[in-house]
Amino acid sequence: MPYCSSLTDSEWEIMEPILHPILPTKKQGRLPSNWTKREILDGIFYQLKNGCNWQDLPG
Repeated sequence: MPYCSSLTDSEWEIMEPILHPILPTKKQGRLPSNWTKREILDGIFYQLKNGCNWQDLPG
């Protein structure tokens, strides 16, 4: 269930091409990430909007 701070599909379509060149590429041999870039951004936006501690972010 998305939160009001979560990116919409249309917002993500704008953000994804912007993030691709500035985020480092994953190195070979590392485990795959547990979260997508979109989920990480949603977490950052949730924290900024609600002002909670990182430990208190919903799962």
